Amino acid sequence: MSEISLSAGVRSNLLSLQQTSSLIGTTQKRLASGLKVNSPIDDATAYFTAASARGRANDLGARKNEIGEAIQTIKAASNGVDAIAKLIDAAKGIAESARSATTAGRSTLAIQFNEVLKQIDQASTDSKYKGTNLLANAGELVVKTNEDGTSKISINGFDATSTVGLSVSAIASSTWTVDSALDAAVSQLNAAQSTLRTNTATLGAVSSQLSIRDNFLDEAKNVLREGADKLTVADQNEEGAQLLSLQTRQQLGVISLQLANQSQQAILRLF
Repeated sequence: MSEISLSAGVRSNLLSLQQTSSLIGTTQKRLASGLKVNSPIDDATAYFTAASARGRANDLGARKNEIGEAIQTIKAASNGVDAIAKLIDAAKGIAESARSATTAGRSTLAIQFNEVLKQIDQASTDSKYKGTNLLANAGELVVKTNEDGTSKISINGFDATSTVGLSVSAIASSTWTVDSALDAAVSQLNAAQSTLRTNTATLGAVSSQLSIRDNFLDEAKNVLREGADKLTVADQNEEGAQLLSLQTRQQLGVISLQLANQSQQAILRLF
């Protein structure tokens, strides 16, 4: 079967229609996906640059989650410190009340005092978050703050138990018969408050650093994602206008093709 010959005008119009149809398909894909770069075929440089930026943003997101968990750990310790501070105040109140109590009353108050110390120990033990306790001996948390883990913030806990960490001795009921024993207990409690405040200030400073870093990572992630979007996200208004223009061109191409065919059909009228 011999090849059908087309005139130059018909071929030109047919090629133009094919190109317009291809552009319409590309524009429709951009409108559907919201992206002007859907694959490396569209723009290899933009595609891989955007992918790298989004990958780094995801890595920073993982670090942000880690920082968030560290902040929660510090909050758990802070809640424990607040409870212990109140218990120390309660213990001081018991010791001061013993000054005006009878010998039997002092014995009863000494028992209450020791119960408060037990509650301090319990508060210290319970102040943990996901297994990490910054109010326990050797409690430590290391937080990575950048995507490759080269930047870190270390959080060192402290022992907040009554006898070991805060150096408050339990009381034998027989020792509170003299005021000097009460003075010693109050002195230990005052020192415990000082120790608690010093270590709490350290935790607060670290928490502030983590919060600053957390906000910084938010900004860094936004910058990376915004940059990736500028490279790959399609302008819906522009693509919509482009589609309308291409559809008009397609209609005009069909009309032009019809006119080109009519010029050939005119030859038939000669016969």
